[in-house]
Amino acid sequence: MTYTALKTLHILSMVLLFGTGLGSAFYKWMADRSGHVAHIAVTNRHVVLADWLFTTPTVLFQLLSGVWMLHLAGVPLDTLWVILSLGLYAVAGGCWLPVVWLQIRMQRIAEEAAARHAPLPGLYWRMARAWFWLGVPAFVAMVLVVVLMVFKHIPGVAT
Repeated sequence: MTYTALKTLHILSMVLLFGTGLGSAFYKWMADRSGHVAHIAVTNRHVVLADWLFTTPTVLFQLLSGVWMLHLAGVPLDTLWVILSLGLYAVAGGCWLPVVWLQIRMQRIAEEAAARHAPLPGLYWRMARAWFWLGVPAFVAMVLVVVLMVFKHIPGVAT
């Protein structure tokens, strides 16, 4: 595969990752705000499904295609912007893994409450807050990774 073809797929996968992540977060957040337990349960199920269908493959493809492009371009892994990008990617992943666990748990809790026509327990709302706040550094880290990929250097730092 040529570098240009790989870079195109890498960029498209990044767009899919951001789009799915932001879309899922928005719809889940709005469903939670609605207070309608059945709606929250269905939305949580869709968010978990979107993570398996779109987020997980793109997260893996981003890492593999990024390293592959570095190899094709002859850029060493110990280049400052690469080290920072991989570190930020690890921060995002470190936030995302508990988010996935929380989403699966919240899905089950919401489905059980909906089946009983009961309100969501306090545990659900504590998990929802943790889910939201884990998403903030993950999103910021991924935006910074994109900035580093585009500019391929650290502003103000000689390379």
